Amino acid sequence: MRMRALGRSGIEVPVVVFGGNVFGWTADQAMSFRLLDACVDRGLIAIDTADVYSAWAPGHSGGESETIIGAWLKARPGVRDKVLILTKCGMEMPGKGLSPAWIATACEASLKRLGIECIDLYQAHRDDEATPLADTLGAFQALIKAGKVRAIGSSNYTAARLKEALDLSAAQGLPRFESHQPVYNLMDRGLEADLLPLCLAEEVGIITYSSLASGFLTGKYRTSADLGKSVRGERSVAKHMTEKGMAVLAAVDAAAAKHKVSPAAIALAWQIARPGITAPIASATSPEQLAELAVAADVSLSAEDMAALDHASA
Repeated sequence: MRMRALGRSGIEVPVVVFGGNVFGWTADQAMSFRLLDACVDRGLIAIDTADVYSAWAPGHSGGESETIIGAWLKARPGVRDKVLILTKCGMEMPGKGLSPAWIATACEASLKRLGIECIDLYQAHRDDEATPLADTLGAFQALIKAGKVRAIGSSNYTAARLKEALDLSAAQGLPRFESHQPVYNLMDRGLEADLLPLCLAEEVGIITYSSLASGFLTGKYRTSADLGKSVRGERSVAKHMTEKGMAVLAAVDAAAAKHKVSPAAIALAWQIARPGITAPIASATSPEQLAELAVAADVSLSAEDMAALDHASA
C-alpha cells in the first residue's frame, strides 16, 4: 500500500483511509471485526473514527464506533502497533465544543473506549468560535505533552479560521493542525476554492470525507427507485440525481471499464491523483466492498482519464 506524509507530523498514512463511521451502525461487531482484519491484511492501516459515531442511529448515544475498535484491538494482541487510530472530538456528546475542559474529558473518554494510551491523530471535529483558538490549541498541546496524542488535525473549518489557527500556532509555539478533513468528491469540489490552496501552501495534509458522495459514486444509485437501497439513499444521495450527477457517473463508468475496476475505485483514484490530497476516507460494510476500495491505490489514471472526470464534475 502506498503511503504519504501527513502534513509535517512525521506520520505516514495509506493513500486510502478507512472510515469507521459504519462500526456499530451499518456493520455489527462481528462484521466490524472482519472489516478491521481485512484493513490490516490489505494495508489500510489508518482507521478514522470520532467519539460521536454513531449517535445519529436510533438507540445510540455516541462512542459505538470507538468501543468496537477498542474491542477489536483487545482481541488482536499486537495489532495496535500496526494501525493508526484517527479520532475526533467537538460534536454533541454529553458535552461539546473545543474548550480545554471538554477536550481533556473527551480525550480521556475516547482513550478508554479505544483501550489505548495514545491517539495517533486527534481532530477538532468542527470549529468552536466561542472558544479562543489559543485555548483550544493549548489544550491539545497539553495532551501531546502528556503522551496521549501524537498529532492534531482540524475538520469542517473555513479557510479563514484554519489560517488563523496556523498563524497562531507559529506565533505562539503551539502545536499546529497537521491535517484538515473536509468534504470532497467528484460531486462536491468546493474545497478547491480556498482550503486546498491554503493547505498546499502550509503543508497541511488533507484527508477527505464523503469521498464517495454518500455512496452515489459507487454507481449503486442510478434512478430514484434505487434510493431505498440504503439508509443514506433519500437522506444524502437524492440531491445528486441531477444532469451533472449522471454525467459524472458516465465518466466514472467509462474509466472503470477501461481500467477494469469498480466505479468506487475510480472515484477514489481521482482524488488520490489530485495535488494536495493526502488520502480520501472511504467506508465499506463488507470485505468485498473493502477490496474494491483498496484497489484504488493501484489505479493509475491517465491525463485523459483525469480530464474527462474533471470536465464532468466541474
